[in-house]
Amino acid sequence: MKRIHEIFYSLQGEGKHTGRAAVFIRFSGCNLNCPFCDTDFISYREMTDEEIVREIDRYPSRFVVLTGGEPSLQVDHALVDLLHQQGYEVAMESNGTHLPPKGIDWLTISPKVTPVVKECQELKCIFDGHGDVCDYGIQADEYYLQPCDVGDVEKNKAIVSQCVEYIKQHPRWRLSLQTHKLVGFQ
Repeated sequence: MKRIHEIFYSLQGEGKHTGRAAVFIRFSGCNLNCPFCDTDFISYREMTDEEIVREIDRYPSRFVVLTGGEPSLQVDHALVDLLHQQGYEVAMESNGTHLPPKGIDWLTISPKVTPVVKECQELKCIFDGHGDVCDYGIQADEYYLQPCDVGDVEKNKAIVSQCVEYIKQHPRWRLSLQTHKLVGFQ
């Protein structure tokens, strides 16, 4: 049984796949307690892998994003295999503190503490405007900086501006904005 906070259909709002239709499976629970986290971990329902697939089959996209919380605490090879058998491309968004199961098609690591994962397709670091970006030596195909949303319009503008300047000085990074928040969709 997996603890599922919610399953919903939307567009990917961040990183390489921004704008792509996706089914999101948001797992409940995390091993970290980040102050900027936007996920409620208290409410969830327990679902089997088969129940999860039945629910996501209602949507036309075959791109599924495993997110959280921290999905690597619950996602296993059996779920990934079942999703592949049903024709899904499987992406996972993780903090990198636990190794993901084999078979993930697109792994995004967004480290908040020293991760155990050292390779991924996409590294997304939260940029708060304080100092250098710590990539923890992670090797990635794509490198993104995402300005931290601190809930204050003026501070957010300053952080975005600093992030842009940082990227101009360190061009391997690209800007990732939370377009779902900017445009107003889930």
